[in-house]
Amino acid sequence: MSARDTIPVIDLGPALAGAPGALQQAARQLRHALTEVGFYFIVNHGIASPLIRGAYEQAARFHALPLDEKMKIRIDKHNVGYLPMKGDTLRTSVVQTVTKPNLNEALFIARDLPADHPDVVADKRFRSANQWPELPGFRDSVMDYCNAMERLVQKLVRLYAVALDLPPAWFDAAFEDLQYKLRMTHYPPQPETTPEDEFGIAPHTDTSFLTVLAPNEVPGLAIRKRDGEWMDAPAIPDAFVVNGGQLLLRWTNDRFLATPHRAINRSGGERYALAFFCDAAIDWPVAAVPTCVGPDKPPKYPTTTYTDYMVAYQKRTYDLLQAAE
Repeated sequence: MSARDTIPVIDLGPALAGAPGALQQAARQLRHALTEVGFYFIVNHGIASPLIRGAYEQAARFHALPLDEKMKIRIDKHNVGYLPMKGDTLRTSVVQTVTKPNLNEALFIARDLPADHPDVVADKRFRSANQWPELPGFRDSVMDYCNAMERLVQKLVRLYAVALDLPPAWFDAAFEDLQYKLRMTHYPPQPETTPEDEFGIAPHTDTSFLTVLAPNEVPGLAIRKRDGEWMDAPAIPDAFVVNGGQLLLRWTNDRFLATPHRAINRSGGERYALAFFCDAAIDWPVAAVPTCVGPDKPPKYPTTTYTDYMVAYQKRTYDLLQAAE
């Protein structure tokens, strides 16, 4: 298979340990992954397996609750809370017209701001307090996972800077108070006879700078290659899957890819997924970095912020989140 028919695997161990030249080597691998495929695996990332298993266990605990309990924390305009099964339809798929709702349910968790935080008091968009289920230990376990993932992302963005021929610390300030959402998703099994226009989640590109998917033993994720064919993502033990999204396109002036992907659960059993969506601080100006523009490469997008971009994205993409305004 060609390089475009595989998902690269990047060993972060040497770079995280500070081995000479390891940061530059990993950055070269990252550059290849994001210009040719748009997805990559990371191994030796420093996230303990029990922490990952604990987060999956909490996802299963939550989704096992009765529907009326989950509906007490239904998703709001800040995109935190519970999205019911078949609760949204992706109206503008990047690949085909989709009219059937996504066959999944999800709980969205953001940075855990206290009720008296100035942004919460001011009802600042996407800076609300979380909506937590009444499950003992749930909040602490989930936040332990989110905190570990945030630290990992703050290390990853240094690779992105070097891959873009920038100083390693280029993104540090932008991601010091990074914006994140953890999506804890449950996909029920879909039979082999599932219609072609019915998905666990329809073909789409993420909005994020980067998304980190937890290691998953249950298959279901597929990415769309440049020739239009779909490639199933393999299950690599203890390996996270990372991809870029629409805001990465803006940061890199389309140099790095936002690759379409989808999920269909034909495993015969329940499937859970933990997607950690990450962006710069909520009001940080998102504009093409200097190494991605020039006299023959003018910026393709106007400067924006996470808030402005996501408000517009919700309005044009999701029915349910419009209703939550």
